[in-house]
Amino acid sequence: MKRIAKKVIRKIVRLLHPAPVLSPSFSARGADNAFLGIQTILLWPDGAPKANGDGPKDTPTLTIFTPRVGSENGSAVVIMPGGGYQNLAGDLEGREIASWFAARGFKAFILAYRLPSQGYLFPVPLLDARRAIQLVRARAREFSISPHRIVAIGFSAGGHLAALAAVQPLAGDPRAADPVERASSRPDYLVLGYPWMSAVSTSTTHLNYCQMFNLMDQSAALEAAYTPNNFVSPQNPPAFIYHTWNDQAVPVEQSLGFVEALHKAGVSTEVHIFAEGKHGSGLGKGDAALGHWANLLENWLRGLGLIPKD
Repeated sequence: MKRIAKKVIRKIVRLLHPAPVLSPSFSARGADNAFLGIQTILLWPDGAPKANGDGPKDTPTLTIFTPRVGSENGSAVVIMPGGGYQNLAGDLEGREIASWFAARGFKAFILAYRLPSQGYLFPVPLLDARRAIQLVRARAREFSISPHRIVAIGFSAGGHLAALAAVQPLAGDPRAADPVERASSRPDYLVLGYPWMSAVSTSTTHLNYCQMFNLMDQSAALEAAYTPNNFVSPQNPPAFIYHTWNDQAVPVEQSLGFVEALHKAGVSTEVHIFAEGKHGSGLGKGDAALGHWANLLENWLRGLGLIPKD
């Protein structure tokens, strides 16, 4: 029975992200590809908290994509790829997204967070997500961006993580010795693509984190602690969310539940539900209708002033 259950889980994880996935070290630690405008930096230069070692899987990073000189708009985006908390879809939901934002003047940061599948259960991925936003904000002058124009975007499991970071932010400690820890981890704007909002759940109707990592005996407490809907407040950042009606891996109801919580809290939210489209579609995978979500996102960003209207 256990062997059959594992096969089922592997099959559903493939549904979550059918595209090729890359390891958390999809860009070498400390690599500086200056001629490409790409650089990878460590979240914690002296070693990450709760690390089990110092290998690539133990070392969360930010890979930075710099916009073309003269096109910078002072905005930044922290990108959290999905991958079912098993891998990182670093190409489909990382590099392609970073290139899209950089082409529109954003400084783009792809987060390689530590994975539960490699021994890093919650809260570790959330620690990495918070730190990423704090680092970008704390070094805003160095990165030539505004500390008040930071977007967090996540897809699938990365959407769950980005939402958690938005609803459970750290205020920042002005007395901290580390200047990064003095900055707030709250993103100014939130963008979610087919987010796996019920990733941590007591239900086994759909694949969930607790089932995948043999934590069902703790599922009630984990669900309470790591379900974004439970922490929505009027202080949440404005949100843009898209999903598809026929998503077989993550039901659209998961997004709609979060949207309802945001609406009740009075948080400005734009929502787009497309009729067709498989889970893990990234920028649309060439589908003319689904690919339109990126145009809608661009309009939303322009309306907020994050992309100049001219």
